[in-house]
Amino acid sequence: MTMMQHRQIRYIGLDVHKATISVAIAEGAGTPTSYGRVPNDPAAIRTLMTRLGDPQAALHVAYEAGPTGYALHRQLAKLGIECMVVAPSLIPKRPGDKVKTDRRDALKLARLLRSGDLTPVWVPDEAHEALRSLVRARADAKADQLRAKHRLSKLLLRQGCWPPIGVRNWSQRYFTWLRQLTFKHLPDQVVFADYLTEVTAAGERIKRLETALQQCAQSSSQVALIRGLQAFRGIGFLGAVTLVAEAGRPVAVSNSAGRLPRPATACCATSWVRRPTMHGMPHGYRARSSGARPTSRGSSSSSPGAPKSDCIPAIATSARASVRSRR
Repeated sequence: MTMMQHRQIRYIGLDVHKATISVAIAEGAGTPTSYGRVPNDPAAIRTLMTRLGDPQAALHVAYEAGPTGYALHRQLAKLGIECMVVAPSLIPKRPGDKVKTDRRDALKLARLLRSGDLTPVWVPDEAHEALRSLVRARADAKADQLRAKHRLSKLLLRQGCWPPIGVRNWSQRYFTWLRQLTFKHLPDQVVFADYLTEVTAAGERIKRLETALQQCAQSSSQVALIRGLQAFRGIGFLGAVTLVAEAGRPVAVSNSAGRLPRPATACCATSWVRRPTMHGMPHGYRARSSGARPTSRGSSSSSPGAPKSDCIPAIATSARASVRSRR
């Protein structure tokens, strides 16, 4: 056996915040202990790992994914220390354990890391994380644009201003109409001009970010995956680059049996095999009210005015055949 196989493992739980890190240690057996709190600084972290590590103990570290990002993970990787970034929503919780402090969180991470009950998240490299930041900046710009449009449209609604018939909202003709508007009172004119400037600036900001996104995606290592995703129906460039930036690695779409999931076409068609009824009323209600014989769910007869049920299974059958041909 090699020397690495003789080394024990020391499990380190870190509760990371902007300025400080709470540290807990779990050995191979026994109750985890709290080490204390250290500054969230690269030099302090390097010193901490030097003190905790020794030739007889290998360090395994875990901390929760959060706003501090992956800088700590990358620093520990450079030091040759195994580090796991944990999904916070998948950390096991004991019933009734509602007390949450930095010290208790660090102890819990150390204990669960030792028992193998933590679920890691995928850690992107720096280039991939930069592409993700650009994608999220574009999403933030879209949200800001929507808020700006809402403010402007509500101002026009309060003033009783309506676009001409046939002019679609936020089209080129709509903006031409907006620029021709004037208001009687100066405060209204100032507010309108400010809101319109904000909407225009938001649109220009989105165009700049999308242009930058096109350029960065072409030079990305994931450019082949981005182009491949666009081959699927309904996925354009923005959808493909967002999937790649957020998901990171390709995810298998087949189920446990190795088959593709059923398309929505077949599910939608088969859901209409049983004829829908009025909400809150049983089958055959309309037939009883008209004096006719009530119909059962499996019967092919129907009440007057209802669609023929024999054509609905035909739609479902054709949909299933279409799905089989695609497979």
